[in-house]
This record gives sequence, structure tokens and C-alpha cells, in this order.
Amino acid sequence: MAMSESLHTVTTLPTERQPGCPFDPPTELIDARRHGPISRFTHPGGKPGWMITGYDLVRSVLADPRFSSRKELMNVVDFELPPAPPGEFLLMDEPQHGRYRKPLAGRFTARRMRLLTERIGQITTDCLDAMEKAGPPADLVTAFGKPIPTIVICELLGVPYEDRGSFQEQIDTFMGGATSDEELIAAYTATQEYLAELVAAKRANPTDDVLSELTDSDLTDEELKGISLILLAAGFDTTANMLSLGTFALLQNPAQLAALRADPALVDGAVEELLRYLSVAKSFMRTALEDVEVGGQTIEAGTTVVLSYNTANRDPERFTDPHVLDLHRQDGGHLAFGHGIHLCLGHQLARIEMRVAFSALLDRFPTLRLAVPAEDVPLRPESADIYGVKSLPVTWDA
Repeated sequence: MAMSESLHTVTTLPTERQPGCPFDPPTELIDARRHGPISRFTHPGGKPGWMITGYDLVRSVLADPRFSSRKELMNVVDFELPPAPPGEFLLMDEPQHGRYRKPLAGRFTARRMRLLTERIGQITTDCLDAMEKAGPPADLVTAFGKPIPTIVICELLGVPYEDRGSFQEQIDTFMGGATSDEELIAAYTATQEYLAELVAAKRANPTDDVLSELTDSDLTDEELKGISLILLAAGFDTTANMLSLGTFALLQNPAQLAALRADPALVDGAVEELLRYLSVAKSFMRTALEDVEVGGQTIEAGTTVVLSYNTANRDPERFTDPHVLDLHRQDGGHLAFGHGIHLCLGHQLARIEMRVAFSALLDRFPTLRLAVPAEDVPLRPESADIYGVKSLPVTWDA
């Protein structure tokens, strides 16, 4: 099909958000969605591609086996990319993807995650106890947002307690988007080396954790190292930023915050709405394996498309008043965890962590508020894999 001459073009990936609008997608992406759900796009490496910003089209591509997640097929730079390392199944298709995901699926069921609720509650209480004891003000990122998911995922995988601080720092460095290439590579390499040692230790002396269970399978050490990296990075960074950015959003929406305080049972809806509204995992890419028609346009084989989750979750054709945070929202079905075979493996765990942590935080600190003007809260750059705040200074009436 011939492409429309009036088709919108996104010329570059946005590098920052509109001043005073830390929760909204960048203006360029909102404008692209206003012009239609699909736009022409040129990747930073100069390769032509497409940007999909509409909810229905993003969801359809995520479920379409004619689009690939394989790293080596991403046509975004002027050189060939290598395949994903063994075990890093987010960047793989079937059957390799299933080989790594299937052994994990039974260990991340809703039932098994619910059994962790009490432990997550205790971890949260410990963090809030320390925060209250230290007294106001506090950085909610370091006191609350980061430690809760770090401890949870490290306990699940069997990372020794004394190693959690350095591990958290390494993950934050190579996923935060604010470091040099040299620092990023150094942190990534250090993490890989640590995980190799951890896998070897679990093989020699298994303990009661997911990684030790996986050593009793046909997965190699290299594969286990890759799987561990995916689980640890995803299990820490996304939830950490949802907890901190989510609290920021609630504090900036006092009517919604008051509704949640008045009705603690609203927390389930609050978590889903914050996931939709914030979409901290902003975008993913897929490459067409054959010519595919999407939204009236032909995506040629070998072309890589950017799927904009944050605009899909703000699509006015899917959500009423999409730029409004509404904890009573009825039109659910966001794409914050993706869709299809790559639906986030830990979505049940993330939901439980957020429900427990938000409820406990608001109950413990009924006068919680920002300690600085909202415009002074430092944000992660758009280059970060996961969006969020670098720090969130808060205070309360002691």
C-alpha cells in the first residue's frame, strides 16, 4: 500500500519532557499520536523505521509473530548487532525465548507471589522504621523506592545480603542513563562477573531460592547468568522507579491522594492507574520478519519499529481523559507490562510490592509531602531504559 503524503514524521527521539510536566510523555510523542497511531521515524543510526504510538496498534504488534524481538535483527544502526547473550530471553523469539521463560513461569505464578506478601510487608516496615527513626527530611528513592524491590528480588534469587548494596549500585549505573559509556560498560561487566560467581556458588551449595532451583535443570552456567541478569535488573529497576515516581504523582494530585487515604481498598485500582499513567518502561522495539500492514502502512521486512508504551497508555481512543490521573478509572487494560509472549514475567510480583508499599507508606506518614518545589525534583533522562526520578526529597510532621 502506498504511504500517505500527509503521514506524520518523528524526526528524532525526544531527549526531555515538557517543563512542569514530569509525568506526561514528551511533547513530540504526544503530537505524533495526535496525527495518528503510526509515524515515520529515523533511528539515531540513520536507519528508516516507524514509530507506533496508538494503543491498538502497539498491542497488535506485540501479539504478532511476524515481528521479532531478536537483538541481532534490530535494524537501527549502520553495523550488525550481535545476538543476545545466552539466557537474556527478552531479546529472543521462540523457541529460544520459551526455553528460558518456561522454567521460570511456574516460579512467578500469582499464587507463589501472593505467598510473599507477608515478607514484602516486613521489608517495607523495616524501611519505613529506618526512615521514621532518621526523621525528616528524607530521600524517598534511597529510603523506600530502591531498597524494597532490591531486597525482594535479591532474596528470590539468593543474592547474599551483604552484596545487595553494591549490586543495586551497579544495576542503577547501567540502566540509569546518566553515566558515560565507560562507566556503563564497567558496571555491566562487574555485574556479569558477580553473577557468574553467584551461579557457581549456587551449583556448589544450593539454597532456598529460584536460582538454586534452576541449577537443577539443563541450563548452562552462561544461560543462568543471563537469566539472572534479566530478573535482577527488571525486578529492581522498574519497581523502584514506580514506587518513587508513583509517590511523586500522588503528592502532585492531592484529590486522588486524599481518595486513596480515605479508602485504602482503592490501592488495587491506584496501582493499575499509576502503571498506566506513568509507563516507566517507555518503549520497546520489534523488527518485521516479512512485509506487514500496520495501520494502513506497509512495514517492510527488516524494518524496526519503536513501540511507544507511554503514548499507547495515554491514547484518547482507548482511555477517557488519558492525561488525567484517576484512581477510580474503569477503562483498564494498560500495556505497562507489555503484551503477548513477552508480557513481563514479574508483573504479579511488581503489583504486590506496589500495593503493600504504597499502603504502608501512606499509613505511616499521613502528612507526607515534597520537601522541595516540584520543579526541583531531579528526573532521570529520557535516555534511561526506565523513567523515574533520581531523588525525591520528602518531609512530614514528625
